Amino acid sequence: MTTSLGDKLRRHRQEKGYSLDKLAEITESSKSYLWELENRDTRKPSAEKLTRIAQALDVTTDYLLDETATPDEEVMREAFFRKFSKLDADDRKKIEQMIDVWGKRK
Repeated sequence: MTTSLGDKLRRHRQEKGYSLDKLAEITESSKSYLWELENRDTRKPSAEKLTRIAQALDVTTDYLLDETATPDEEVMREAFFRKFSKLDADDRKKIEQMIDVWGKRK
């Protein structure tokens, strides 16, 4: 089953509870540009725009571009790691400590 870029954008945007306005604000895009990406297959975003959109939706650019890809655990893990990597060192350390504590609960 193939899923177009527009379908993926719409689905993940809605799952996050983002309006077109909100996603436009987050990605520094216009609402009309995002609407066209969702509704017209003729628009192809630049690498920079696609990266911003993927980050906002917690997916990878590869996933968005591959019409046969599904949002499997690997895609979600990559997106999480990208966000984790952008945290400052203190916040990363706190999360690592939480993971250590949770891992000991078994």
